[in-house]
Amino acid sequence: MTEQWTLPNGLRVVAEPLPYLRSVSLGIWCHVGSMAETEDENGLSHFIEHMVFKGTKSRSSRMIAEETDIMGGQLNAFTARDCTCFYARVIDEDLPRAVDLLSDLVLHPAMDAAELEKERGVVLEEIAMDEDDPEDLAGELLTRAQYGDTPAGRPIIGTAARVAAYTREDLLAYRQRHYTPANTVVALSGRYDRKRVEELVERFMGAWENAEQPAAIAPQSARLGIRELREKDTEQLHLCLGYPGYTYGDPRSTALTILSTVYGGAVSSRLFQRIREDLGMAYSVYSYPGAQEGVGNFTVYAGVSPKNGRKVLAEIEKERKKLLWDGLTEKEFTEAKNQLRVGFLMGLESSGSRMNALGRRLLILGRTRSPEEVLQDIDRTTRDDVMAVAAEVLGAQPCLSVVGRGAEKYAEVAL
Repeated sequence: MTEQWTLPNGLRVVAEPLPYLRSVSLGIWCHVGSMAETEDENGLSHFIEHMVFKGTKSRSSRMIAEETDIMGGQLNAFTARDCTCFYARVIDEDLPRAVDLLSDLVLHPAMDAAELEKERGVVLEEIAMDEDDPEDLAGELLTRAQYGDTPAGRPIIGTAARVAAYTREDLLAYRQRHYTPANTVVALSGRYDRKRVEELVERFMGAWENAEQPAAIAPQSARLGIRELREKDTEQLHLCLGYPGYTYGDPRSTALTILSTVYGGAVSSRLFQRIREDLGMAYSVYSYPGAQEGVGNFTVYAGVSPKNGRKVLAEIEKERKKLLWDGLTEKEFTEAKNQLRVGFLMGLESSGSRMNALGRRLLILGRTRSPEEVLQDIDRTTRDDVMAVAAEVLGAQPCLSVVGRGAEKYAEVAL
């Protein structure tokens, strides 16, 4: 049974007891990501996520690392388009230390100027690393094709030019505006004592004060038919097709996930079986839905030999048309639903997965959903629901990104 309460300062807490475990997963979820940034702020959310680990007002970066190792658990963070999450997984007896450490990172980062210069170099190396990964680059270019120069279309990590120019004052001003208790959720899943958690959160985060309320993230519709092409001396050609999808929490998301499982999201899927197994034209070919606050998409990816690029695009198009014209078989539909159900049930065995679902959903949608509700949603989704979603999503003109040798030749390929 999920437990939920709110502190006087507006900080929300959601917790799920799993007393049969000896571990607990804890996350501090802040409603700030790249979509909260203006053009002049692009990359600040991610930069701040890095900087909090470089030291707080009472802990050096080495102390943070040593304390994490002493607990023997996990401590990390990530920045998304709609949120930033700082999380830890520890054994139950170390939960007080984890709450202390995580809250210190989020509430009291030192933002030391010398450390900022060192971490700037780390982030710039991360940007360069992403540029050197053609599969990731194709995905980033597809995002730009679908959303253009908008908060949804800019890279989460930012650009090298902007990251190189940000000052300590830039980070502090952005953090002051977005890191507030009313803009934050604390989520736990695992073994804990409710009264003890209430005391810990109140002690370490109860005095946290709100600043100005940041603007809400505006919905953004995906563009259609745009191409982003990058010539690059790679052995493979990396192809990404992007269709409009559904935003986080949209009730049609379950049907879209079932569609993806049949189309390209599993080893028995149509794209995998046709392009990899039958034709041997790709090692990696898959599809997946993506959902964030205010934006949603559906992506098809294939990494192929440059000589096979057009053939693979043609095969993807054939499978798309066959799916729209002939529909899903009852066997495909039943097996895809079962895969989704089994995957969800197996995920329930992870305290981290359960904490992620609780924290993000409460942060973005203002409500949680029980496992029983999720299973009911899967069970009541019909084949007609999936085909209605297929017509809407796969019936749209896709965007295309291509990275590799000969990418520019795809400027005129019909889609």
